[in-house]
Amino acid sequence: MANENPPLQEIAIVWFKRDLRFTDHEPLYYAQKQNLPILLIYCFEPIVMEYADSDVRHWRFVYQSLQDMQSKLEDLNAKIYVFHNHIPLVFQRLSEKYNIKKIYSHQEIGNKLTYDRDLVMQKFCSDQLIDWLEYQHNGVIRRLKSRKNWEQRWTQKMEEQPKIVNETQWNLMTLDDVFYQDLKGPELSIQITSNEPAFQPGGETNAWKYLQSFLTERYVNYFKHISKPQLSRKGCSRLSPYLAYGNISMRMVYQYTMQHYKTAKNKRALSNFVSRLHWHCHFMQKFEDECRMEFENVNRAYDSMVKTKNDDYITAWQSGTTGVPIVDACMRCLHTTGYINFRMRALVVSFVVFNLWQDWRDLKYILAKLFLDYEPGIHYPQLQMQSGVTGVNTIRIYNPIKNAQEHDEAGIFIKTWIPELKNVPTPLLFEPWKMTNIEQEMYQVFIGKDYPAPIVDIEISRKAASDIVWSFQKTKAVTVEGDRILQKHVNNPSRLRNS
Repeated sequence: MANENPPLQEIAIVWFKRDLRFTDHEPLYYAQKQNLPILLIYCFEPIVMEYADSDVRHWRFVYQSLQDMQSKLEDLNAKIYVFHNHIPLVFQRLSEKYNIKKIYSHQEIGNKLTYDRDLVMQKFCSDQLIDWLEYQHNGVIRRLKSRKNWEQRWTQKMEEQPKIVNETQWNLMTLDDVFYQDLKGPELSIQITSNEPAFQPGGETNAWKYLQSFLTERYVNYFKHISKPQLSRKGCSRLSPYLAYGNISMRMVYQYTMQHYKTAKNKRALSNFVSRLHWHCHFMQKFEDECRMEFENVNRAYDSMVKTKNDDYITAWQSGTTGVPIVDACMRCLHTTGYINFRMRALVVSFVVFNLWQDWRDLKYILAKLFLDYEPGIHYPQLQMQSGVTGVNTIRIYNPIKNAQEHDEAGIFIKTWIPELKNVPTPLLFEPWKMTNIEQEMYQVFIGKDYPAPIVDIEISRKAASDIVWSFQKTKAVTVEGDRILQKHVNNPSRLRNS
């Protein structure tokens, strides 16, 4: 009689996605509560890396985050198994070698591609009789039926006891090296595995360093510097990429902030910071509840507002050559560092959707690729809000000249990123096209040659856009659809109309 094949080893898997940390990690915490050996995995998925919203800066940050995690496992002679392969294939091959009983992960508030991927994985788990246990991502609630009491539920989640893993009882398993090498996939590109000092470095260790320095020193200027393109680089927390890739949990940020609040010299600054933690999750909840806004106007009445794509305008805006200094400085800064503050993000969107009269969908991926802290759940709701297509928010068409004068008073930010204008005195810096020929000769910058003239008239284009979008805002179709949006996405609809 032939020998029967021995039963496959039973294991549990913790699948890391946008939650690259060990502290306050619910999937890992609960995985440790069961007796099966745990396999830790992360997968650089080619299809996700090739998607239109993806950039090497994102994957470099992920790689650095994983390296930081790996360093904490060295003493255990263990590691996270990192694959550069298609996740369904990875799990299929793992299921052929092991009896996967449970998969632990966080819910992902991602793009349509990762959502469809998770549907494939749900079917796989169902077919294989695998329990896939997904845990809530920060304050975002999946399959939320009503926004009633959402704020209270958010606060309750933030005040819960953090889920701290047991660092002495990991019970981690080791993969056969031949099997792993065969399944691992190709090496990552050198652009991903090399450091780029102009960008914030990834990793849980760095997340806590930024939080610590903010709450002990930098926070005092938070409210004063939040809108300044140069000063905000230190005055803001700069935690956004660490939250986007889960190097730190929102709950830990909230609780650590509240601990410091008790003795803070500037309580108003920290109160404003905590309110923005709340809004962070609010926008992600909107996207979770109505994810079609990745592709469609959330207010369908705006579908009839036609904008003709102008590739020359978009190229000039993207490359920082519009001839409007504050806009160009912001775009060049984004290319090099992946960061500008919130007001400047709103300003560059306002300029392209209103002054250049371009559709937000034609710039969504450009900005997604540029933002180091790209978070789909925030990106699309914010982009639509700033583009004036929600029908429930006040339309804000930012004046780039006024904003530059108010928030870059000395022109330091503009001159840092537009060296062509370095000799131009501040009174002429914000509208260099108004310089006389003699002034251009004197300051050695010739408009139209060394630095472009504005590609549109700012005031005329603003007025034309304002007339159109405000006329739409007043229509019955926009109002009716706006009421639907308010009922779905806010706790008190009447309070937030036109806020």
